[in-house]
Amino acid sequence: MDAPEIIEVDEDTVTVKCDGGGGALGHPLVYYTFGPDQTAVECGYCGRRFIRRGAVAFSGQAA
Repeated sequence: MDAPEIIEVDEDTVTVKCDGGGGALGHPLVYYTFGPDQTAVECGYCGRRFIRRGAVAFSGQAA
């Protein structure tokens, strides 16, 4: 199984959307909102990680 995709977004991004990619092979479109001090969110369907630029990734590595 491949590791989930990590997508970097701008520091000031508040909301991201995910459809799993792959057109019909993806999942329903969902939206996630970053909390005031939150640096990353993870899609509940596919595991994609959306990380704000300059934040520390879930793995502990700089994004």
